[in-house]
This record gives sequence, structure tokens and C-alpha cells, in this order.
Amino acid sequence: MRKFNISVNGKTYEVEVEEVESKNDNKVKREVKSAPKQKPKAKPVKKDPKPEPKETKEVPSGGETIDAPMPGSVFDIKVSEGDTVNKGDVLLILEAMKMENEIVAPRDGKVVAI
Repeated sequence: MRKFNISVNGKTYEVEVEEVESKNDNKVKREVKSAPKQKPKAKPVKKDPKPEPKETKEVPSGGETIDAPMPGSVFDIKVSEGDTVNKGDVLLILEAMKMENEIVAPRDGKVVAI
């Protein structure tokens, strides 16, 4: 019995090779026994239930709604209703694809609804 290490797709397997003599024709046959294949463990996927729609407030005339540029979860709200903001101020932190994204004010103004 001889042992060998074989690499397949970056994974190394230890295999044993046994030389067997055939009684019929005296030729040598080789039989390869390999370690059982390792199946990758599947991670369970959690499905988030759909959030219930929240009440939306009317945008006053001259006001502007700021939509998120991507789907995600609100991680932190940095302003409150009634706050005065300047262009570029961070309004909230949106978490999307395990990254925190700053949502900023597009212009100077006052926060009337969140």
C-alpha cells in the first residue's frame, strides 16, 4: 500500500494505492482509494419578512423627497425633524450589502419629515 497526496482545485487529498496481482493474466492492476469528497457546507439563508409599509407624509410645496440610491436598511438617522441642514450634511446611514453608506443632503434646507 502506497500513499500519495493529490491536489484538485486547490484542495489536497490523501489517497492510498494498492497494487493487486490478477490471478488470470499475472498483470498488475492498480486500485485507487481516495478520501471521501468533502461537500461544502451550505449556509442557511434567512429570509426577511417584508416590512410593513410605513406611513408617508405629504411633501410640502417646494420640498423634496430624498430616495435611497439602493435597497438597504436604515442603520442610523443623524438628523431630526425641524433640523436645518447644509448641502453635503449626512442625513442618515444606510446599510446595504454589509457596507454603511452615507445619505447626504442634496442642498441646504430644513428637515420637515423623516
